[in-house]
Amino acid sequence: MMFFGRRRKTREMDREEEKEKKAEAQAEEMVEETAAEMKAEEPEDKAAAEKPAEPEKPAEPDWKDQYARLLADFDNFKKRTVRDREDTYRYAEADILKDILPAVDNLALALGNAKDKEDDFVKGVQLVYDTFLKALKDHGAEPFDSVGKELDPEKMEAIATLPSETVEEGKVSNEVKRGWTLKEKLLRAAQVVVSSGKANG
Repeated sequence: MMFFGRRRKTREMDREEEKEKKAEAQAEEMVEETAAEMKAEEPEDKAAAEKPAEPEKPAEPDWKDQYARLLADFDNFKKRTVRDREDTYRYAEADILKDILPAVDNLALALGNAKDKEDDFVKGVQLVYDTFLKALKDHGAEPFDSVGKELDPEKMEAIATLPSETVEEGKVSNEVKRGWTLKEKLLRAAQVVVSSGKANG
């Protein structure tokens, strides 16, 4: 009885060992299959894959193009500097001349209201007025006429609109303050009255 019991135990142990061996064999097969799959996914040139990629060399700059651009920029800078300097010299006296214009306006107003043009005092005022006009003209400042012309917003400032029997609607009927230019550039806008046409009735 004992002998048969031992034999049965031995057989059971053999079966267990066989199961373990099968399990180990299956595990080994799975490991080998996984390793094979991983190896297939690896790059063929492992050394090339492990080698870090070299940074791309920057493109060689176009020195001729940069030099040409620099020359063009410098040439434009010189032209702009010369133009600015010429404008500064050309219009440097603008502020001074503009300050003189009210005195010229007052002299013109006095002459316009003078009753006796042959009076020595009036002649003296006329002489001073003419001297001012010549000095202004020598510096490039000249008055321009507005009466009878279409309103020009760039050169004229309308301060009132009044009916007129002689001047068409939209045109300047009266000049309150004369306009001036300095070397073809506006020095002072003219203050004018614009006609609204003939009065009704």
